[in-house]
Amino acid sequence: MKTDLSSYNNDWYQPGSAIKRFGWYFINELILRNPLNPSSGLKIFFLRLFGATIGHNVIIKPKVNIKYPWKLVVGDNCWIGESVWIDNLADVSIENNVCLSQGAFLICGNHNYKKPSFDLMVAPIVLKEGAWIGAKSIVGPGVTVESHAVLSLGSVVSSNLDSYSIYKGNPAMKIKTRTIS
Repeated sequence: MKTDLSSYNNDWYQPGSAIKRFGWYFINELILRNPLNPSSGLKIFFLRLFGATIGHNVIIKPKVNIKYPWKLVVGDNCWIGESVWIDNLADVSIENNVCLSQGAFLICGNHNYKKPSFDLMVAPIVLKEGAWIGAKSIVGPGVTVESHAVLSLGSVVSSNLDSYSIYKGNPAMKIKTRTIS
């Protein structure tokens, strides 16, 4: 059997009304992705307006891209670095004191390469208390990054990360235990 993209159909996937998605597209481009807007407060205002749950003392740097704010929960004291992309086709939950470094990519969707129709698959991402996602790292669909785990610079993860562990590479492998003194 061969892949047949003409049979692709994701009508089952309804991430929000067309009007809501259309409105968010423009706000995302003008407010969040705009490199001339350094204001976390303005970004947080619009994220909340579109349904995101955002805690206190959250820093959102310029050029951040968020697909669907109504599928986003961010705890207190979180940092979302420049050019972070949260492609949240499913729910993304970011607990307190989490750092997403520059260019980190959280992706909740993929395609089923075993099906001729290349069906869309989505799964949530959970980043637990004190996790750190390094610059240019990628977190795949269905991943839970446990408390205080670290995904090092440029690493790729497609399975869960253990608490207080440091991961590196593609695929990310545990290289040591994180000690906080």
